[in-house]
Amino acid sequence: MAPDAKAEAQRQRQWEALTPSLSEWILDATRAMGFTKTTPVQQAAIPLFMGNKDVVVEAVTGSGKTLSFLIPIVERLLRLDAPIKKHHVGAIIISPTRELATQIHTVLVSLLKFHGPSAAALWAAEEDDAEMPDADAPAPPSFPPSTLKVVPQLLLGGAVTPAQDLSKFLKRSPNILIGTPGRLLELLSSPHVHCPQSSFDALVLDEADRLLDLGFKEDLQRILSRLPKQRRTGLFSASVSEAVDQLVRVGLRNPVRIAVKVKARANGEQGKIEDKRTPASLHMSYLVMPPHHKLPAIQKLLETLKPQPQKTIFYLATCYSVDYFQHVLPVILEGFTIVPLHGKHPDKVRRKNFSRFVDSVSPSILLTTDVAARGLDIPSVDLVLQMDPPSDPKTFIHRCGRAGRAGRKGLAVTFLNPGREEDYIEFLRVRQTPISPLTSPPIEVTPVDADLVAMRIRDVVKSDRAIFDKAQRGFVSWVRAYSKHTASSIFRVTDLEWDQLGQAWGLLKLPSMPELKKWEGDRSLGVEMDFSTYAYKDKVREQQRLAELSGEVAGNTEAKHLKKKDRIEAAWTQKKDQRATKELRRDKKKAKREHERVTKLSDEERKKEEELKKMIETVRKQTAEDEANEFEGFSD
Repeated sequence: MAPDAKAEAQRQRQWEALTPSLSEWILDATRAMGFTKTTPVQQAAIPLFMGNKDVVVEAVTGSGKTLSFLIPIVERLLRLDAPIKKHHVGAIIISPTRELATQIHTVLVSLLKFHGPSAAALWAAEEDDAEMPDADAPAPPSFPPSTLKVVPQLLLGGAVTPAQDLSKFLKRSPNILIGTPGRLLELLSSPHVHCPQSSFDALVLDEADRLLDLGFKEDLQRILSRLPKQRRTGLFSASVSEAVDQLVRVGLRNPVRIAVKVKARANGEQGKIEDKRTPASLHMSYLVMPPHHKLPAIQKLLETLKPQPQKTIFYLATCYSVDYFQHVLPVILEGFTIVPLHGKHPDKVRRKNFSRFVDSVSPSILLTTDVAARGLDIPSVDLVLQMDPPSDPKTFIHRCGRAGRAGRKGLAVTFLNPGREEDYIEFLRVRQTPISPLTSPPIEVTPVDADLVAMRIRDVVKSDRAIFDKAQRGFVSWVRAYSKHTASSIFRVTDLEWDQLGQAWGLLKLPSMPELKKWEGDRSLGVEMDFSTYAYKDKVREQQRLAELSGEVAGNTEAKHLKKKDRIEAAWTQKKDQRATKELRRDKKKAKREHERVTKLSDEERKKEEELKKMIETVRKQTAEDEANEFEGFSD
């Protein structure tokens, strides 16, 4: 028997041995929640996590990773000899995004509603949070304080302050904390929150590779410094292999690696089977076409697919791109509700728009960035569109994995520019993420289709100068993101067709950018436009623009002169400040060296030093007197 087969057989035996010992209510709850059978990742991870093992789980998206760590955590907390002390924490689950943390909390709450004492605690918390509690709602049965129960608390930045989080913690004394690194750290820093070895049991890092990125590493290390070393630790992700060399930093002790992959037939090679890092129910494909053909192709794809996708996720590179395309896509993709979502939205807007998309019953498109790429289990996502591959190749899997979850069929389409970008296909295949050309439905775009879409976009942009500003800002941010792609040998700014990109974005002119210095094409893109009369829809903003314009016309020459003068003075002042700063640093270093030299002198050397100083002072006084008596010429 092959080693993989032996390991799989052993895990199956472990699962079968463990299943009878799992609480009946957990098995009933998972079935009632729609999980009729356990997945391979659950069969492998749950017995090990229950058996005091640290685990590193790499499994394809939609494979049931969330329940594979929630079930053992809940089961372990409910098997304790006595309830966890007040204001003590038993488990922590860390997520890189608010949306994913909210989703984990929702799944845990759905599970705990099948456990009487925990459900009663949840009901009491909901009553406290409700502005107008339902007086007619029947209260759940009460349980004595000694009854074991699981009480979770969700910690997110944004609408709720750290003080409010601490107040809830002190009032409800939760034993499981779920949240993002920053807000978790703020709560754990309080002297009222305790994680001693006698109480703390498990730590889970969901989407672990993202949590180990530079943006979270410092907060993560501070959190770990507040937790006991003797604990269960689990790392879960669809792409955890890239973070193996950093596992020591998060304190795992001889972790067991679990890798659940999918076997699939290799493209174009009869009979060859290879590993995939995405679900078998997800079809990942690509289309190679020039930039100005991409939006017409998306339009035709959405019209041609049968049945029509109910939920589509449309990924863009930057937040500013989302801000712009949310205005122009409704005129191209008619019949679909466009819902924008990105990381710079206020927390309230993010939650509102995310819920709006999840709860939508009409065909909807979530226009988003990588903030919605990881771990989110959005029901009924049929299609994922990527105008450009993500800057980080690891994110490619996570983006595509929003479709084809839990056995549901899904389609992910990535658009590539002809030429060097086609090497990205082989790049993905080497990373065990093969994609194939989209052949069904067939998509053909003519120059007339591209011109028509560009014209419709420009009509929208011409209607309001504010949209023009967003287009310029969005395009610049996209170019900067493109230039920072990890696969820089494939995605090169110098290979971009600027006129085609301008048409694809529906720009009225190309913005001023360093990347365009050597480009000799028409920056107006053939669009005739009088920008002096191009108005904002917002009347206040338009009045401000007209006032600025009239001031420029009246004193254009003087203004230019003053601006030049200001620039020169600003530069001179800046240089002067820099020189003063350097001199101050030099004086400080000199004083420090002198102090170190004097401290090393012996008593005798110090006496000689003082005598020398007195002599120097005497000479200086004598010189000053001589200068005062200096001959100044004959008197008249």
